[in-house]
Amino acid sequence: MNLSDHLADLLSSVTPADQLAMQAARERQAQLTKPPGALGQLEEISVRLAGVFRTPKPHPRGVAVVVAAGDHGVAAEGVSAFPQTVTPAMVGNFLLSTPAGAGGAAVNAIARSLGAQVYVLDAGVAAELPDHPQLIRAAARRGTRNLRLESAMTREETLSLIAAGASVARQAIGAGADVLIPGEMGIANTTPASALSAKLLGLNPAAVTGRGTGVDDSTLAHKVEVIRDALARRGSQLSDPLGVLADLGGYEIAAMLGMMLQAAALKRAIIVDGFVEGSAALIGVALAPALRDYLFAAGLCAEIGHRAQLDHLKLTPMFDLGLRLGEGTGGVLAAPFLLAAAATLREMLTFEEAGVPGGSEPALAPEHSLQG
Repeated sequence: MNLSDHLADLLSSVTPADQLAMQAARERQAQLTKPPGALGQLEEISVRLAGVFRTPKPHPRGVAVVVAAGDHGVAAEGVSAFPQTVTPAMVGNFLLSTPAGAGGAAVNAIARSLGAQVYVLDAGVAAELPDHPQLIRAAARRGTRNLRLESAMTREETLSLIAAGASVARQAIGAGADVLIPGEMGIANTTPASALSAKLLGLNPAAVTGRGTGVDDSTLAHKVEVIRDALARRGSQLSDPLGVLADLGGYEIAAMLGMMLQAAALKRAIIVDGFVEGSAALIGVALAPALRDYLFAAGLCAEIGHRAQLDHLKLTPMFDLGLRLGEGTGGVLAAPFLLAAAATLREMLTFEEAGVPGGSEPALAPEHSLQG
């Protein structure tokens, strides 16, 4: 199967969540031993999980985060506060053996605290990485081209990284992950994420371009101009989301898109961490609208454009901790919320089951769109 056929097959496998399971879950929620709405957002999350897993008593278990690392030619424009050499160094940190266990980065520490598995994917780091048994190699090129001047990726490279992301998602799910968290590492990657968001949402680049690694005011203004120049090239059309990704995106963004599509095709929940992940989700929903049913927003990150992404995706963040690290850290932090939401729906007793007075009639399905 060629790469274009692989993507077409993947997209056709992303089907809507199970509405009957969601309705049964709503009816059960209305009968659980608590006041209606007392568990707040966890209640709607549990209903959405019922749709994802096709049962009114969902039981997601394993959690995996896949950190895709890639570099960006646009870093040459001085849009980041850190040099590109940080990317390969951080890949080494993700894989480093430490007294606490594998990996010395924030995502490793947080994942260990929750028993989540971490996978590391070389999606296109601009350096030769040393061999490591835990490093998954999928680089099509050592860093993208400079999107200010030309398309960041070829279409074939983009398809290759989507396929690579799908492959590692299958690996993680095959090892027991019911909740998948795409994560990323790549100096300057908020620039392509901002360019993609501005293009797909039809917004002024200044409205979706933040400080990334913490750039100062003058560098932020320059970053916005770089993105304006990239958009002014008119290298892609909204009618071709894959072309937009190739034009303005990055290898790790393409890989995360593949992870999301594959997880949805296999009926697993996906936690969208932050702004860069959000740009992959925008492309994904443009290609396969049903993907949205499988997406759960972690927290609202500090990047200015994240709220616009979530509003477009109709996703509600679970928290606001001012995070802007990436790596999938916010997604891993959010995983217990999903597991807990499913547990309440699955394990709490109804008023009738517990012999507690106060039950009510089953709730009717709401007419408004679901929030996650």
